[in-house]
Amino acid sequence: MEAEKKRKKILIVDDEEVNREILKDVFRDGNYDLLEAEDGEDAIFKLKNNSDIVLLLLDIVMPVMDGFGVLEYMNGENMLDNIPVILITSEDALDSEDQAYSYGVADVIHKPFYPHIVKRRSKNIIDLYRHKHHMEVRLKEQEEEIRRQQKEIQDNNEFMIDTLSSVVEARSAETGEHTRRIKYFTRIMLKYLMKYYPKYGITPEQIDEIARASALHDIGKIGIPDAILLKPGRLTPEEFEIMKTHTTIGCEILEKSYRDQTSEFYRYSYDICRYHHERWDGKGYPDQLVGDEIPIYAQIVAIADVYDALVSPRVYKSAYANSMAYDMIMNGECGQFSPDVLECFGLAKQDFFNIVEVIKMFDFS
Repeated sequence: MEAEKKRKKILIVDDEEVNREILKDVFRDGNYDLLEAEDGEDAIFKLKNNSDIVLLLLDIVMPVMDGFGVLEYMNGENMLDNIPVILITSEDALDSEDQAYSYGVADVIHKPFYPHIVKRRSKNIIDLYRHKHHMEVRLKEQEEEIRRQQKEIQDNNEFMIDTLSSVVEARSAETGEHTRRIKYFTRIMLKYLMKYYPKYGITPEQIDEIARASALHDIGKIGIPDAILLKPGRLTPEEFEIMKTHTTIGCEILEKSYRDQTSEFYRYSYDICRYHHERWDGKGYPDQLVGDEIPIYAQIVAIADVYDALVSPRVYKSAYANSMAYDMIMNGECGQFSPDVLECFGLAKQDFFNIVEVIKMFDFS
């Protein structure tokens, strides 16, 4: 009894009973349950009220509603991708056949037909659609598995990035929130850049990658001696020259540790490490790049890094108020930034203030 409930169904639609009987005889081998409809409206009723229909044998010329009316309904309900239709018709007009194929019917058989040909074509089409459905299911499962694996890889990468960043922050006696804030600031700035400056071609996917890469901007500080990195005061010119090498040390670390140096994430990480202290007027380091020679995403991380340094306490200074830090950057007291980046910074002003205040209120560690 349970097996019968799961049997697939073939729907035969023809206004002439003799034609329906001939077609029923073709499939009287016990493999399918056979349904009948004597016009288009009856066919639609059967389609609505029966699941597991694997084939529709459809006549064109019928009273009440013709075969094209049934095809129109099935097309509107997105049924034709799942239920194959064989049009069986006495019409030999080419226009009718072309119209039928335009709906996506699987085959057209003209009357009078040979039962064994109808049976063979029907079996082939049912098998083809079953195989197609199976492949679609498998592809969907594979896509879901690939997405799961990609998420797992991304989560692992995030963990390693956060771990490396935490090591740097621990060495430099920072609060532990610097990297997290840089990621927040970078993401916010990039969203404004994407919205108001489409010329840069920033996409949501790039925003995610660049924000993750920003966490590695100071990884080169691992190679700076403690006496300089932890000095509770201003650095001498000689010490500052050593401190500046953290940009190129970070690139060396990435070159040695990152396998896929063709990926966008590697390029973002490398450029951000090397160029986040470059300045628009060419007075930055290590390469004294000028203007648009500096990748736009490195410019974004640069202004985020400067702002966070101003509003955060250090061993050699107290934290500036949000508004004062903002004014210092906009007035050019902390180096030169591009007009586009400064405008985005202005748009993001309140977002930056809110992030700093929220992080002061809550412990996200």
